[in-house]
Amino acid sequence: MKIELYKSDLNVNITNFMRKCGYAPFHSSFARVLAGSGYPRFHIYINDNGDKYILNLHLDQKRPSYGKETAHSGEYDGKVVEDEVERIMKFL
Repeated sequence: MKIELYKSDLNVNITNFMRKCGYAPFHSSFARVLAGSGYPRFHIYINDNGDKYILNLHLDQKRPSYGKETAHSGEYDGKVVEDEVERIMKFL
């Protein structure tokens, strides 16, 4: 699910905002782990789009089992993802 955040609405830089929301840097993205095993977790990629950030949020339910495939098992919509968007927006 995509979230648009205007830079003018943030009173801190995007990294600090994500930390405030409970996310930690994860490679070139951010993650919020929901269980001790590392999964499920919310995963966000951020694109800088001029005056706003585009956050691409999904829920990883389980560890990737790619093998020879490149498929991803992330959920990009649904009640749980919508609730997380609402939670993030409360930090603005």
